[in-house]
Amino acid sequence: MPPSESRLSAEPPASKPLENLAPSAFWGVFLSTFITIFLAELGDKTQVATLLLSAQSKAPFVVFLGAGLALISTSLIGVLLGQWMAKHLSEDTLDTYAGILLMLITIGLVGDILGH
Repeated sequence: MPPSESRLSAEPPASKPLENLAPSAFWGVFLSTFITIFLAELGDKTQVATLLLSAQSKAPFVVFLGAGLALISTSLIGVLLGQWMAKHLSEDTLDTYAGILLMLITIGLVGDILGH
């Protein structure tokens, strides 16, 4: 195959992420993501707001659709931002920024507790 032909047909590995994952890796990533997000969302502000909107509107299915679409949309933003960060920042830089962000959140939460 001539070099120009291989450049045209070659696709970067990130363009077909599911083809690069073994079935066991797919399910590992899927289940860890599902469990993490599921547990994080239980009893948080979003769930309470959804509960109240459902009770107030008396249209639980419509609230379910709206809340589901909102959660899918925010998840898409997170996935796209994470993908961009993985391409443009080193793993060490990501770890450092994540650590700083978590420390700032912790300081804010402790400040709220001590302030009340």
